[in-house]
Amino acid sequence: MAGTRSRHEELVRSIYDEHGKAMLFYATRLTGNVAAAEDAVQEALVRAWRNSESMANGRGSVRGWLLTVVRNIVIDTVRARRARPTELPELEDGGPMTDDHADQVVDSVVVLDALAQLSADHRAVLRTLYYERQTVREAAVTLGIPEGTVKSRSYHALRALRDVMPSLEGAG
Repeated sequence: MAGTRSRHEELVRSIYDEHGKAMLFYATRLTGNVAAAEDAVQEALVRAWRNSESMANGRGSVRGWLLTVVRNIVIDTVRARRARPTELPELEDGGPMTDDHADQVVDSVVVLDALAQLSADHRAVLRTLYYERQTVREAAVTLGIPEGTVKSRSYHALRALRDVMPSLEGAG
């Protein structure tokens, strides 16, 4: 067995010495990528090693067989990439590629529940100031109340929110 193995390895070495450059050149032309070409050549040599008995019999062109194997490997690799979704690169910190919005959804539900517990006047002031992003002056005009009242209601509305949402006390 050891003699057979060394004979097979010797055959593959001689194949690589004689045809390796041509295989690499052909694979590089097909892939446009030296690393991918080297992988294809390596796989072709493994297949040559597995089929060394038929390679040694001298029938047919060894170079033709090798280049056909390289071509088939490249085609198979391209087909395999197309068959599965594109892989996304990992971030350096190993975190997710996109932010998980589940926390935002939960926060929105909690805030909506808390807002429902406020008076209509307080909700209106907060909606106008924070959701519609109006200034105090614009909110006063929109709500038809003095600017001082807008400021006072927003102050009391935020305090009321803190009372119904204790988890926000440390925020901000």
